[in-house]
Amino acid sequence: MKPQPQNSPPTVPNDWIGGHFRSFRKAPTDFLTKMSKLGDVSTFRIGKIPVYLINHPDLIRDLLVTNHNKFVKGRALQRAKSLLGEGLLTSEKDFHLRQRRMIQPTFHRTRINEYAKAMIEFGEKLSAEWRDGDERDIDKEMMRLTLWIVGKTLFSANVEDDADEIGAAMSTIVSAFNFILLPFSEYLEKLPLPPLQKLKKARKTLDEVIYKIIDERRITREDKGDLLSMLLMAQDEETGGAMTDKQVRDEALTLFLAGHETTANALTWTFYLLSQNAEAERIFHAELDEILGKNQITPEDYPRLKFTEQILAESMRLFPPAWTVGRLATEPHEFNGYKIAPKSLVLASQYVMHHDARFWENPDKFQPERWEKISIKEAGNKFIYFPFSKGVRNCVGENFAWMEGVLLLAILGRNWKLKFAPDQKIALQPMITLRPKFGMKMKLEKR
Repeated sequence: MKPQPQNSPPTVPNDWIGGHFRSFRKAPTDFLTKMSKLGDVSTFRIGKIPVYLINHPDLIRDLLVTNHNKFVKGRALQRAKSLLGEGLLTSEKDFHLRQRRMIQPTFHRTRINEYAKAMIEFGEKLSAEWRDGDERDIDKEMMRLTLWIVGKTLFSANVEDDADEIGAAMSTIVSAFNFILLPFSEYLEKLPLPPLQKLKKARKTLDEVIYKIIDERRITREDKGDLLSMLLMAQDEETGGAMTDKQVRDEALTLFLAGHETTANALTWTFYLLSQNAEAERIFHAELDEILGKNQITPEDYPRLKFTEQILAESMRLFPPAWTVGRLATEPHEFNGYKIAPKSLVLASQYVMHHDARFWENPDKFQPERWEKISIKEAGNKFIYFPFSKGVRNCVGENFAWMEGVLLLAILGRNWKLKFAPDQKIALQPMITLRPKFGMKMKLEKR
C-alpha cells in the first residue's frame, strides 16, 4: 500500500478500477462500517470523486448544523432531480427555504392530530383484511398501508384502487437510484436501455396520478386544508405568482415518496425484530392490552404508548430508513484538521453512528428498554441518533412519521402476532432507503 499524502485521512486499497466504487456499491453499509474503524475521518473515492466519511457526533453537528452553508445535497439527490424535479428533497438554498416555509404548516402538531384519524382508519382497514394463518409480504403490506395514508392526509385523495400500481412505480423509482449513481449515468440516460424504459414508464404512471389530483383540485378550487391546497394557493413573496403545476407536482411526488417509503420500511424492520425477540414482543402486547383493552384506539392514546415508541426508536436505530446523509462541499472546510476541498462528497451515516460501541451499549442488540435511560430527544441533541437527519434539512414530516409508526404498530400489534416465515434470507438493500433485500414474509397469527 502506498504511503498516504500528508494531511490525508486514512483509507483502504482501491479496487482495480473506479476507486472504491465497486466495494461501496456491493455492500454500502458494510463498507462504511469498515471505513469507520479507521478513525473519525476516513476517505475513499467513487470514480474521480473524493469521499470523506465523518464518524463522530461533533463532526456530524459541524456538517449538518454549524457549517451547513458550506455544503449542498450530495450527488445522489442532485441526480435525483431527473426523477423528482425541484422538490423539498432535492432543492437548495433560498428556493428550498421558501418551499419548506410553505410546507411546514401542513405538519403542525394540530394538523398531525387530525391526520391520526386517517392513520387509525386505514390501519384498522388493513387489519380487518388479514386472515389467521395467512402468509403475507409484510414489506409490501406496509408500503400499501402507508401509501393509503399519505394520499389521504396530504392530498385528500383516495389512492386505494391504484395503490398497487403506484407502489410498483415507486419501487421502480427507488431502484433507479442505484442506476443514477453509476459513473456517466447522465449520458447513459439518453440511451434506450431496458431499465431506463421501465423508469420512464414508472415516472409516467406517477405523473398521471399526481396531475389528475392537481387538475381536479384546480377545477373545484376547494380548500381542504391539506398540503395540496396550500401548494395551490401559495404565492411567491417576490413576484406574487402562483406555483406552476410542475412545481406542485415536484413537491407532491417528493412527499409521496418520502411520506410512505421510510415509514413502511421502519414498520417492516420493527415487525421483524419483534418476531426475533420474544420478551420485547410480550411487553409490547402487554402494553397494548393494558392501555387499549377492547376500546377503539384514538389519537389521544399515542403519547401513552411509551414502550411501543421505544420499540420503533430502537428499530430505527438498528435499521434507519435513511441510512446515510451526503453533502457536497461548495467551499474549503476542515474536519479534525483534514482539509476538504470543494466538490468533495462528505458522508455521515446513520447506520454507522447508530451501531457505534463508543456511544451505544450492546450496539447490535435490539434493546427497546435502553430508551428508558436516554430520551429520543437527548440522543438526537447529542448527534448519536438522527434517523430523520438533523439541522435545516431535517425531515419536515418527522412528527407525522413518529405518530404514524406508533399508531400503526399499536393497531396491528393489538390484533396480530407476526411470525417470521422460515427458510428466507435476511439482508440489507441500501438504496435511497434501507429495504430488506429479499422482502419480508411473515405468518399472521390472530391474538
